[in-house]
Amino acid sequence: MNERSDEYKVFEARLKVLLPEEYRESYEDVQPVSMGSAGLKYGSDGRVAWDEIWGSFCDLAMAGGPPHKGTLLEPATKAEIGPDAARYRQVVQELCRGVGMVTGLAAEPSLISGWIHVDCPSATMAGWLARAINMENVSAHCQGMVLHLPAGPAYRVEKEIKNVITSIAKTAHYWLQHTSAEQHRAVAELFEIMEEESPLIQAPFSPHDTRGAAFEALRGRVAEEIHAATGLPATGCDYHGWLGVNCGEVRSAIRLMRAMVVSNVLCRREGTSIYLPVDPSADPSGSRLVGLFGRAYRLAGERS
Repeated sequence: MNERSDEYKVFEARLKVLLPEEYRESYEDVQPVSMGSAGLKYGSDGRVAWDEIWGSFCDLAMAGGPPHKGTLLEPATKAEIGPDAARYRQVVQELCRGVGMVTGLAAEPSLISGWIHVDCPSATMAGWLARAINMENVSAHCQGMVLHLPAGPAYRVEKEIKNVITSIAKTAHYWLQHTSAEQHRAVAELFEIMEEESPLIQAPFSPHDTRGAAFEALRGRVAEEIHAATGLPATGCDYHGWLGVNCGEVRSAIRLMRAMVVSNVLCRREGTSIYLPVDPSADPSGSRLVGLFGRAYRLAGERS
């Protein structure tokens, strides 16, 4: 083990602020192994009883547990919604009903196609949930006290709808039941500090922002600079607004993911790869993302 730098100690302290207390001294021991998927239960009205499905949850992906999904669940585009608007409205209605049942939070259709919005009691909760849900490989976007979650006409009750509701049920459970009011205040203070250092980088809200030659040139430039700085291949272009970086092994990917999150960058993992948001609005040149990744790569190496 290398002697830890002062910078690494700051990173570790920030991670412990974000994690529920039960993980603070054991997060390196958490295994990315799933407990399996809970089956659906139905009420007397024939609809899914979302609030009766889960007795417990897998470890948070933020803590090193398995992400809820193996690949990212993305919001539908306008083009995908248009031909099946009636079905889309049904999906949105069920998502809002389920989110309300499992969290007690108000959920409504969003004015932005492909999303629902969830009203949180604080911007801190919305920001923490957005970070945690993205790490579960379900798209999430935060704007102030509002958390946005994905929707689409092709979403099925037993698959994608359940994925969205499970991800917020799991993360909200850890936020509301496993973190104290004192920790909530500490997270709020940390978010303020990180925002002053480097404003939050998250995937663009609309897929329109990720189309065209300008965005692809930006993503390509970021990939080249990350590879030049770290030697890691960064070529994944499978998702709107994200860039994949292959870290070689799961543990390395988990450490880098966490290091990016405490650098105020939304990040998630699929196998041995992490995915970074390319955000033309918050980081138009991509230089901030490249610099933060280089630092995270160095800090993660101090742990190995």
